[in-house]
Amino acid sequence: MNTQKKLLQEMLVQNITTNSFALNRVTNENQKYRLNAETASVGFIYRHIGETMNLFGYFFGIPSDIQNTTLVQQDNGQDYDIETSKLYIDQGYKMLENLINTSKDEDWFLKIDTPFFGTVTRMRLFSHILFHNSHHAGQISLTLSRGQVLTTESD
Repeated sequence: MNTQKKLLQEMLVQNITTNSFALNRVTNENQKYRLNAETASVGFIYRHIGETMNLFGYFFGIPSDIQNTTLVQQDNGQDYDIETSKLYIDQGYKMLENLINTSKDEDWFLKIDTPFFGTVTRMRLFSHILFHNSHHAGQISLTLSRGQVLTTESD
């Protein structure tokens, strides 16, 4: 295996490992926790990580049948099945692993048009996905340690 694939795999494994400290703590009992009434709940953020990872696959030519319920959406107190969200996250990480294993070195420098960053390389989008996961895992971690169940207008 070449160095580039090894580096990408190491980045992915570290992202999974680091984020697992927060993500493995999400339960049906704490999914409604929020930092305040304006922030998203743990369950919403957890689902968002899984959905967006899979939806980003579209830009790599990997379509997903997962429906968007969180991207550019508001958390109105919806209930999300935690096991389904975990499945989405696991699928997303598997998709990224397969992408690493099946891409040629030069593929990572191909350009992709995105609605949020403009035109970027596949490598930059891959990096953003890992950052996005970590950003939201941090939100979950903070909310689990400082948050509480708060009611929203739709509760």
